[in-house]
Amino acid sequence: MSSPAENAVAIAQSLIRCPSVTPLDAGALDALVRPLSAAGFSCDRMTFSEDGTADVDNLVARIGSGGPHLCFAGHTDVVPPGDETLWTHAPFSADIAEGRLYGRGASDMKGAVACFAAAAIEYVTERDGQVPGTISLLITGDEEGTAVNGTRKVLAWMEEAKLVPDHCLVGEPSNPRVLGEMIKIGRRGSLTGHLVVSGQQGHVAYPHLAANPVKGIVTALAKLYGTPLDNGSTHFSPSNLEVTSIDVGNPATNVIPARAEAHFNIRFNDNHEAETLKTMLEDSVRAALSDTELTFSLDFAPHGDVFVTKPGALDELLSEAVTEFTGRTPVLSTDGGTSDARFIKDYCPVVEFGLTTETIHKTDENASLSDLETLTAIYRRFIARYFERFGDGSLENNNGR
Repeated sequence: MSSPAENAVAIAQSLIRCPSVTPLDAGALDALVRPLSAAGFSCDRMTFSEDGTADVDNLVARIGSGGPHLCFAGHTDVVPPGDETLWTHAPFSADIAEGRLYGRGASDMKGAVACFAAAAIEYVTERDGQVPGTISLLITGDEEGTAVNGTRKVLAWMEEAKLVPDHCLVGEPSNPRVLGEMIKIGRRGSLTGHLVVSGQQGHVAYPHLAANPVKGIVTALAKLYGTPLDNGSTHFSPSNLEVTSIDVGNPATNVIPARAEAHFNIRFNDNHEAETLKTMLEDSVRAALSDTELTFSLDFAPHGDVFVTKPGALDELLSEAVTEFTGRTPVLSTDGGTSDARFIKDYCPVVEFGLTTETIHKTDENASLSDLETLTAIYRRFIARYFERFGDGSLENNNGR
């Protein structure tokens, strides 16, 4: 009989061999359903659509009934591999070499999906299918893309089906360098702005007959950069604004352009809400251009909200399991980019713990076999302790892993 770690590697390999570049499924959910169904999980597949976006396949697998309900959330879609000739091992080969599993998604995050599936299967198998509550897996194929037809809509489906979890663990890669360093208990919000400054085109020799928008946009951006948004908060580092592009579209060197535009992104903490932040930015730009003839527009893309799960029993249970198998005490962090936890937090407390971020989205993405084994053990212990803490854990074998 295969060990949980061996099952995790086998499931991870079967997932990686599916070229599920967003929004394609490419057989990835089938590869996950097979072992889960064999262990007694009920698997609901759902495809969501929306005008202007690609259809996306999603999965909710569950076993047990009632509460407490522990949900694992993850994704089987991956970013494109780029130039495949640069890979030492083909991106969808799932090769194992020198103690590492190679392939797109090995760390982000097919590896963690496989580890939780293997851990849950072992837990359920040891208990002859009897769970003192509910274990579910919410798996989407739309995390790396627009996130329109994925987790958000699956959660709405779960709510309608009266399957909302009590707590959720997201398996995103959370550790910067080594397994056990960090648990994510929140995420900063993300706000992307598009600033357009309009002036009057003219000849560079006659600037008094023109209104240069380049000067205006530089002044406006300098004001945005020069005003600190905040000094951080209890659980968050200071918010930051970064300009990502400045474009004029003017090939002539003797013409003052009529228009200049810039894109920027702000990662903001819980000192702000998106709407008040938008107003503050508009006021700053308006003040910067107040003594000019220039006009401007400032538009914003849909944003991700800031959130934090207050430290408590959930992260304590996870930290204990992490320390038991790694010897490290993980830091509770809110750093990094956004994740689907931003949707889950509207339904239940959520924390994130997975593999390392060292090779995610890179050529030769990989995960060590030892990390996959350890992560499976951590998840297995966490599942057991969860039901001991939040439910009737009298059936749990306290020596089980």
